[in-house]
Amino acid sequence: MKNIAPALVLAFCLGCTGPALAQNAATSEQTDENKLAEIFRETLAAAGRGEASAQTSLGLMYAKGLGVARDDARAVAWFRNAAEQGLAVAQYNLGLMYREGQGVPRDDTQAVAWFRKAAVQGLVQAQYNLGLAYANNRGVARNDAQAAAWYRRAADQGFAKAQNNLGMMYEIGLGVAQDDAESLAWYSKAAEQRLASAQFNIGLAYANDRGVARDDVLAVVWYRKAAEQGLVQAQYNLGNMYRDGRGVARDDAQATAWYRKAAEQGSGLAQEALRRLETSGLGDSR
Repeated sequence: MKNIAPALVLAFCLGCTGPALAQNAATSEQTDENKLAEIFRETLAAAGRGEASAQTSLGLMYAKGLGVARDDARAVAWFRNAAEQGLAVAQYNLGLMYREGQGVPRDDTQAVAWFRKAAVQGLVQAQYNLGLAYANNRGVARNDAQAAAWYRRAADQGFAKAQNNLGMMYEIGLGVAQDDAESLAWYSKAAEQRLASAQFNIGLAYANDRGVARDDVLAVVWYRKAAEQGLVQAQYNLGNMYRDGRGVARDDAQATAWYRKAAEQGSGLAQEALRRLETSGLGDSR
């Protein structure tokens, strides 16, 4: 059975720890346009008085088009005002704008500089993204030890994506000494928070005797958890387990069903496996 390498999580999240005004405006389904406009006016007034939290909320409102037409350049300007006052979430959001080229020309070096300012203040998303920058040579020279160090800071605060990535670093031995047991421990912390990539990586550990005794039944359990969340690699591997009768009774219909789910997400491996099953007459040819 061909397995997929451990999954790194590369998601970025604008304003995911943003101030209450913008956060409430973004999440309340009951907030109508008039209320948003009122919130915008109040936030604009507070921002004009130099309140850093209001400036950050205003930047987020411009970035999301909440109560005002979306304007990335103005979002950047307000994030910068707050960031220069030292507000970590504004520094982080400004880094993201540079990272994604929203409202400013894309500049990975500037993104890293602002992520670092927020990271040293303990903002977990900034620590995680700084780790990604070091791991992927984005705005700073690749340095696996620094990547692992920043992942660890975020992981120690309970950030699931950082815990998963730190587990990967230990599994492969990037920036840290290779240690399957330590790898599994970090994957487990992330999996407890239902992070699909971590659940998948635990499945790989059980399937391949990495940090834990091989147990195909438990491999299937963990692949299924991730597959049911839509993780394509887990859907493909779960199909393999059903096809080969590993950890479950052999079931070509179930194999076909899971291959199809992965194939519909564009997995070439699943598409090929599905074709082979259907050609052999064992799969469902729907």
